[in-house]
Amino acid sequence: MGFKKKLGMGIMAGIMGVSLIGGGTYAYFSDSEVTNNTFAAGTLDLSVQPTTIINIENIAPGDTMTRIFELHNEGTLDIKNVTLDTAYTVVDAKGDNTEDFAKYIEVEFLYNMDQFNEVIYKTTLDQLKGMSPKAVSEKIFNEALDGGILKTGEEHDLVVKFNFLDNGKNQNQFQGDKLNLTWTFNATQGAGRDL
Repeated sequence: MGFKKKLGMGIMAGIMGVSLIGGGTYAYFSDSEVTNNTFAAGTLDLSVQPTTIINIENIAPGDTMTRIFELHNEGTLDIKNVTLDTAYTVVDAKGDNTEDFAKYIEVEFLYNMDQFNEVIYKTTLDQLKGMSPKAVSEKIFNEALDGGILKTGEEHDLVVKFNFLDNGKNQNQFQGDKLNLTWTFNATQGAGRDL
């Protein structure tokens, strides 16, 4: 074996040794752990019972009708605000109405008490329809729900008295008419929490 060959093999052996030593310097201890996290969104679920508040025929000026219905939080989150959207249609039986029938249907929201005579807020259906959701919440539900909050699992009765206002004048234009009322209750959550 010639000198060049021996020298070449020696250099190769040296390079391999250095690479093995160098490769060993990159070795290190390691460990890993996995965490499992879950973000499950809560639910808002406002139920209202009964779903038909009032269904009465043959009313006359001066008649009153008191109804109780329950607001129940069946969700997993507290309800911070409840608002009410009012919509109605009037069926003018004879086509002779010169005024809105809803102007003569007064609504009194009452405290849930034995006598049902303490009024939270009073208005007519035509005015209620024009109110903003915030105004309805402030005037009605903040009082009826102890600050507007309906906690999970809580139930509150809402007492409503409807009055067919007698204006002391001829109201014949409303004979045979029908007013179809739709109330939509909307629930919203409060501010986020630091959990």
